[in-house]
Amino acid sequence: MRALTVDIQQARGRFLCSTIFRPSGKKLMAKGHQLTDEDVRLLVTEGMSEVWVTELEDGEVSEDEAVLQMSAVIGCGSLEIRPAPGGRANLLATEPACVLVDDELLRQLNCTASVAIATLPNYCYVTTGVRVATVKSAPFAVPAQQLETMLSMLKERGPLLQARPVRSPSLGLLYCDPTSGEKARQQLEPVVRQKTDGYAGLRRFALHCIEDEEHTAQALLRMLGYRPTAIIVASTTAPAGPEDAVGRAMVRIGCHIERFMAPVEPGNLLLLGYKDDVPIISAPACFRSPRQNIVDLVLPPMLSRYRVSGWEISGLGLGGLLA
Repeated sequence: MRALTVDIQQARGRFLCSTIFRPSGKKLMAKGHQLTDEDVRLLVTEGMSEVWVTELEDGEVSEDEAVLQMSAVIGCGSLEIRPAPGGRANLLATEPACVLVDDELLRQLNCTASVAIATLPNYCYVTTGVRVATVKSAPFAVPAQQLETMLSMLKERGPLLQARPVRSPSLGLLYCDPTSGEKARQQLEPVVRQKTDGYAGLRRFALHCIEDEEHTAQALLRMLGYRPTAIIVASTTAPAGPEDAVGRAMVRIGCHIERFMAPVEPGNLLLLGYKDDVPIISAPACFRSPRQNIVDLVLPPMLSRYRVSGWEISGLGLGGLLA
């Protein structure tokens, strides 16, 4: 890329080196804009005879073309690409969704000096129209070889970003306490509702039971009959692990225990299991306070029907100190 001052009539197809303002201070054309015949006529009417521009050299791609090529392949799912001035493109959610990010691939792509990609945090829930990511190019031009390298990485490893739709979500809520399930419901339901009210179209099914293996297993089987997207066991106790009443009940109904304990505070004593494709999580004490905790982190991907693994839970330690 080289910069030069040219006669206004020779500026067609070249890119502005700096923003042009009217005498009133209002922006007329943005830096990096590629001049058209109409633009040239407008600048002439504004009294300009010369303009400071850049032109691409062999082996370079314009900033706008570079971000459009990258934006077309970095994401999948419920996403819309919206170009923006200055070598930028934004990716917006087209419906309620959970954002999934390959953070390792994102870091590798951002190691280049030509394109910078910023995303929302992994697993976060977004509504329609929310910006999920932005792609910004280095000013004016990107080396074609660097761009091709980044595109090849994405082709080989797949998109780094997914807006996984949350459609017709339903949540089973099982309140339990060693002496009275109704007591657990009364104590915990206000916070549960507060934490789940933000999910568009969410249907909730609630039961309560005595917290022992038999009653909890029966309640879970009944809850599975509603075919929920996910089930949360809201207990008033602090279980010791898969060997407690809730864990034994999950095993009794045929759950695969995926993970006990999460490197997240609050929420260390998370117990995650799967009954077929339905996640069941026990999160003791997480509904005594509206503060952010492990449930807020794992519920969005579960409602999007993404199977969260024990390995992924173990990776929540970085940034897992929530309060």
